[in-house]
Formats: sequence, structure tokens, C-alpha cells
Amino acid sequence: MSILEIELTREMQQQLQERAARRGQSASAYAQSLLLKDLEQQGNDQPKHSIMELEGLGAEIWKDEHGDLIDAQEYVNELRREWDHRP
Repeated sequence: MSILEIELTREMQQQLQERAARRGQSASAYAQSLLLKDLEQQGNDQPKHSIMELEGLGAEIWKDEHGDLIDAQEYVNELRREWDHRP
């Protein structure tokens, strides 16, 4: 293990000590846990995805047996007509 020296303002040092005391830790142990948590989170950052990546997903369900596109509104209208004739 190595030692890292950092400069803190008095206010920062006081806040660090108060927060560490509330957790029952030394300021050094608390600072180390904060740094470790930050490093772990940065290592797990996944690239952000765009909703546009979903464009075209599932398009095959809107094709008929000949590969032609089904009119979505006509499909919905057909389902609604079927509701009136169900037992």
C-alpha cells in the first residue's frame, strides 16, 4: 500500500472528519472508501445508448406472409371489428 498526500481546506477537512465520525471510521478510511467507490463506478460506466438504436426493431411483425408491410391502422381496425363478433 502507498500513501497519497492531498491538500484540503479546513472546511473540507472538518466535513471529512464529521462524516467519518458518523460512520465510525477514521477520516483516512472514509476518504479511502469514497475514492474506491468513485473508481469502481468509473470503471463500470457503460456507454450511453440512444432510443434511436431501437429503430426498426420488431419490424418483421408488421409484414404479411408475402413480406409486404401491414397497415398498422387497418390492423387495429380489424381487431376492433373482431371484438364486436366475439361470443
